[in-house]
Amino acid sequence: MYTFTCYEYLTSHSMSNYLKTDLTDTICALATSGGISAIGVIRISGIDAIKIVNKIFQGKDLENVQTHTVHFGKIIDGIEIIDEVLATIFVSPKSYTGENSVEISCHGSPFIQQQILELLIKSGARLAKPGEFTLRAFLNKKLDLSQAEAVADLIASNSSETHKAAMNQMRGGFSHQINLLKEKLINFASLIELELDFAEEDVEFASKDELKKLVIHIQSLIQSLIHSFKYGNVIKNGIPTVIAGKPNAGKSTLLNALLNEERAIVSEIAGTTRDTIEEALTIDGINFRLTDTAGLRKSIDEIESLGIEKTYEKISKATIVLYLFDASKTTSVELEKELKEFELHDAIIIPIGNKIDLLSSFPNQLINHSTIQPIYISSLKKENIHSIVEELRKVIREQKVNDDIIITNIRHFEALKNTSESLQSVIVAIDGHFSGEMLSIDIRKAIFHLSEITGDITTEDLLDNIFSKFCIGK
Repeated sequence: MYTFTCYEYLTSHSMSNYLKTDLTDTICALATSGGISAIGVIRISGIDAIKIVNKIFQGKDLENVQTHTVHFGKIIDGIEIIDEVLATIFVSPKSYTGENSVEISCHGSPFIQQQILELLIKSGARLAKPGEFTLRAFLNKKLDLSQAEAVADLIASNSSETHKAAMNQMRGGFSHQINLLKEKLINFASLIELELDFAEEDVEFASKDELKKLVIHIQSLIQSLIHSFKYGNVIKNGIPTVIAGKPNAGKSTLLNALLNEERAIVSEIAGTTRDTIEEALTIDGINFRLTDTAGLRKSIDEIESLGIEKTYEKISKATIVLYLFDASKTTSVELEKELKEFELHDAIIIPIGNKIDLLSSFPNQLINHSTIQPIYISSLKKENIHSIVEELRKVIREQKVNDDIIITNIRHFEALKNTSESLQSVIVAIDGHFSGEMLSIDIRKAIFHLSEITGDITTEDLLDNIFSKFCIGK
């Protein structure tokens, strides 16, 4: 019958060489940011964590205290007092890593933190590698692989939406759904393989009609998750948004108005902006990565020409282009001609007529055969800037999905696409009355790709790639 033994193989074989280090060592690292602060936290984990800290701790005997307790004392080097600290004790398996762990809260002096780390190393610990604490949590089954990845996403979250998505994944919402789907497929795979043992007796243990209904249902859920990646990628990486237009259209003034601060230099001299300026604008929890660019024109100035070249490069990678034009000088025909330059790009083009403060009446540059008509503003007077924000908000609404679980990780996205392809092969096999062996192979492939997400099946290279990107101390 079909069962998984990959976790046992992983831990006994490839993981022994992970990061070229011994995972049975006791490790230590600074868990808080470096630099001067009110407090710093040093994390220690491993079988001897409590014993090692106890050697340099003056206060209670830490080897004889209850788990999840905090104790005041001094860190000492012989008779010299290094600092007064709080030591928080976590006894295996009730800790983040599943091992004996201690967190030392000391004063946030880099000198003090370094002294304590050196004492811990002299007492038998070693410095942790990037992500090694979370790796141990994964190996000790405190987290699955998708939850471990969510830890890094949570640390890196810079908006309410990225925080929400990372928290949901870290708490197991995504893993739970994947495991339910996998369990149903494993049950059917087991029945089909049981049929193979009784092939000569022509016994059917697994209804093909029921299997097809299940696969179609799972395929629907998988497609929903795949569809969510477009929005998930947006909330994780932000929306690349380029402010483009001719020189002196007011691009830098618009950037300042959107950010509500003087970020870019503003001048009446055309061509002032020669390099890109990038800033983040957060709307409804989503980061728009705004880029102010050099004005689009032909130039004999070598430096300005390089800036214009970079502008086109940014436009080619943008999701949104805020195309700014001077509403006091530009005709409808000229505007349409300028916008034709963007026809080959996939970006959403939002035309914005600027400098309405110079006009005696409201402008009316209509764009033929276009559903998007210009937004008219005065970036100098900050008039109607809210209309641009509302248009950007509309972009979010159009991409947003209603599902609680949103895919933000490209690795998960690829695994789900592979799962979907395998499930489609299962449907083809059922409709074509293929043999049980062929059906079983396709179901196994789908289970395999789902297992890649949670880490039941993985490789050393994959784990090295994931955990080496973590910060030290996590």
